[in-house]
Amino acid sequence: MPDATGLLFGSKSLHRILAAFTYRDFRVQWFGACTSSIGTWMQITAQNWLVVQLTHSALFLGLDAFLQQLPIMLFTLIGGVLADRYDRRRTLLASQYVQMSTSAVLAVLMYFHAVQIWHILLLSFVTGLAQAFGGPAYQSLVPTLVAKKDLPNAVALNSIQFNVARVIGPLLFGITLVAFQANGYDEPQAMNAAFAFNSLSFLVVIYTLMALRVKHLAPAKTGSMRDDMKIGLTYVRHHSSLLALIVLAAATTFLGFAVLTFLPLFAERIFHEGATTYTQLMAWSGAGSVVGALIVAWLGKFPRMGMISLVVQAIYGVLIIAFAMSRVLWLSELLLFFTGAALMIVFSTVTSLVQLIAPNEMRGRVVSIYMLAFRGGMPLGSLVSGYLATVIDAPLVIALNGALLIAVAAYFLIRSHGIREI
Repeated sequence: MPDATGLLFGSKSLHRILAAFTYRDFRVQWFGACTSSIGTWMQITAQNWLVVQLTHSALFLGLDAFLQQLPIMLFTLIGGVLADRYDRRRTLLASQYVQMSTSAVLAVLMYFHAVQIWHILLLSFVTGLAQAFGGPAYQSLVPTLVAKKDLPNAVALNSIQFNVARVIGPLLFGITLVAFQANGYDEPQAMNAAFAFNSLSFLVVIYTLMALRVKHLAPAKTGSMRDDMKIGLTYVRHHSSLLALIVLAAATTFLGFAVLTFLPLFAERIFHEGATTYTQLMAWSGAGSVVGALIVAWLGKFPRMGMISLVVQAIYGVLIIAFAMSRVLWLSELLLFFTGAALMIVFSTVTSLVQLIAPNEMRGRVVSIYMLAFRGGMPLGSLVSGYLATVIDAPLVIALNGALLIAVAAYFLIRSHGIREI
């Protein structure tokens, strides 16, 4: 039940936006996740810039993103079964320990000036391996922290913390870079500070996970790992709207996330600037995503969520085509703001629909299938787009992706497969 903290939210609109914060465990979890996400995005920004400085290659940028997501494609279905069988908090804690360790190793390598591109690629794979098991547990834990009526709001607020981190993390890296250079240090030392901060940030999320009061309810019965996975796949296959949402998520991430992966190249090759401009581009995208998530949080559960997500996806396709064509920095930053908002509306709405449709006893497996499609589309899209960018210009690749996103949205608007009606 909501606690007395709800009385602190004065206005009706503010209470509507922050409805999930009236639940104590959700507040605790949100704070820990936000702190860790800031560190993670600080590292992502620094790591992408490090890859560019080491290789000057779009292919290696795409390969790094691919290797971090590859374990999710390979193991997330197993992670979903474990999320339905075992205490989700314990699984999440193990995942956090591994990710904290990989960040610490990269910080040590940078400190001793020993880092090579293969180190980065290997550590990205290990990080992805931890996320393959932690992701389904985390997504399955959130619905147990709030009432079902407040689930879309909780999903949107989680998106907000993730995207607040997308703004703050890159800006913190940019501030660190400027501060270090002003005091006579170089870029690698600033990157090392970012990796060390990320490692320490995991201590906060570990503490908050231990502070949760939610209790694990063991399943009434379990079969073999293979049988439980098969049950989850069969459930999704026989629910046409779930299957269509998962296909839509895969197409969206395959085509829509390469623009973020390529931002270091746009900063360096299109605008002929350095890391500071790159962090600004990331921050504009993140700020837009926060606004998009706030819109979904305010709307909560609303009619025709599926229809709205398809229309906004088509708008997102138009926006990234415009970004690919822009050669004016301030215009590109503005376009990134609106692309961030549009992408987050699509992401939050589709995720909410999947969470609302899935029953608790199947949620880990359903979410793991959704994550496989959603997260799996990112590395495959980055890898394919990265390769194409070595053959044709990166802006042209982004423009082609935008056109295909419009085509995918148009297909589901015409054929529906159950999305328009939900």
